[in-house]
Amino acid sequence: MDIEVLREQLLQLLDGRNAHITFDNAVAKIPMTHINAHVPNIPYSLWELLEHMRIAQYDILDFIININYKERKWPQDYWPPSGAEANEENWGSTLKKFQDDFEALKEIVKDPNTDFTGPLSHAPEYTILREIMLVADHNAYHTGQIIVLRRALKIY
Repeated sequence: MDIEVLREQLLQLLDGRNAHITFDNAVAKIPMTHINAHVPNIPYSLWELLEHMRIAQYDILDFIININYKERKWPQDYWPPSGAEANEENWGSTLKKFQDDFEALKEIVKDPNTDFTGPLSHAPEYTILREIMLVADHNAYHTGQIIVLRRALKIY
């Protein structure tokens, strides 16, 4: 496979342009009055879900680039504290950090020096290709959950 074809397909996978709504469209126009709202039988709010996505995505980025990476504890290090709520500033900060880290991951994909299939020096059983696909998979899964929450909260 041509490496440029792989790069383009990974970028499309990250952006979600082929099979589902994009992350940006999923979080667009969410009223601040709804970011902490809970619905029956769903244990997190929109902000808690977004913050989880941010933490997990940052963790994967850190795993790729940091040879001194420290593993987090599941699940407590991947979710905001129970009962935590956000204000408009928190929402905006979480969203910006998520988007900044997302762009950093896309830059790794775009970099002509990226070896997608070579082992990570500090974790030889893993590759950048695996980690990029993991981010895309995780983000797509939770983007779908954002849509479900929006519908349950009647945010159309």
